[in-house]
Amino acid sequence: MTKRYNILKHVIFWLLAFSLLLFIYGTAYGSYQLGAVVILMLLPVHMCYFYLIANWVMPRYFFPGKYIRVFFASVAILFAVAVLYRLAEIFITDPYIYRFYKAGDASFTWDKINKSRWAQFTSPLDFVNAIERSNVVVWIGVTLQLFTLWHERKQAVLQAELNFLKGQLHPHFLFNALNNLYALSLDNAPQTPGIILGLSNILRYVLYECNADQVLLKRDIEVLNDYIKLEQLRYEDRLELNVNISDDVGNRKIAPLLMLPLVENAFKHGAAETIDTPWINIELYISQNDLLLKISNSKPEGAVIDSQQATGRIGLFNVQKRLDLLYPGQHSFKCFDEEDCFITELNVQLSAPNKN
Repeated sequence: MTKRYNILKHVIFWLLAFSLLLFIYGTAYGSYQLGAVVILMLLPVHMCYFYLIANWVMPRYFFPGKYIRVFFASVAILFAVAVLYRLAEIFITDPYIYRFYKAGDASFTWDKINKSRWAQFTSPLDFVNAIERSNVVVWIGVTLQLFTLWHERKQAVLQAELNFLKGQLHPHFLFNALNNLYALSLDNAPQTPGIILGLSNILRYVLYECNADQVLLKRDIEVLNDYIKLEQLRYEDRLELNVNISDDVGNRKIAPLLMLPLVENAFKHGAAETIDTPWINIELYISQNDLLLKISNSKPEGAVIDSQQATGRIGLFNVQKRLDLLYPGQHSFKCFDEEDCFITELNVQLSAPNKN
């Protein structure tokens, strides 16, 4: 599939190059028919020039950073191609052009072709024109190739960083969940089987379903609710928990594991560390394609937690990094460190839902 795609890219490029040259030559000759024939005669020279630069100079010298060699190799190829271009003009295209005009006007004369072939070849003006014409298409193609390679490498770097961040999320969540389970098992709590079952469902999602770039928002919310239920089993009546989650999500999709670390953070650093009566408010709204998640939680009395320290926690840090990579210019993520509570607000512009 990739090979066919690459071949198709080259075919499209040369068709566009042919169209550009046809416009230039056809306008200059006053005949697009003549221009098309001349271009087909010279196109092998353009192709030879392009693939020498793209497949030999670029990978051999440019990408390894040997820029001085790139310069001298490009100049050498430029003059070699100009010579080849002039030879093609002298022996092939110029005689054809002369015969074309002669057939339409018997009195047509062309001083250029009446000179000896050596005189034609050594004409400085014609040689400069050959350099100019042979470079019209080639460096457009090289520029496009460099842009394509730059984009592909940028995407590869972004994907590698995303995979690294997602790899960090899995053990981070797992460690916290196992710590919770361990605390309950020490007391032989009756909630333990329910927590194991709920944890199994969440881990199935985290370990297998989150490999996709995006998941159904509905499924992500289901796992979010499962996690909240697990925490409710753990805290029972000791926690004042208010949850308001919109269920009008349609077929919208979202990057996985963006919201769960925020909810997890509220329980771990809010409810778990508050001695008196901990409380957590979780609100999730969907308006058109805007998702707003607002979480506020109690803080331990006398705790000193500034927003930068909070966002430095691995969960929140990963959320911010993934937002920057996945939703550039399409999100906002804020943390507020108030005297008696900590608040996080996440806003993401989701893609339009699939109507099918």
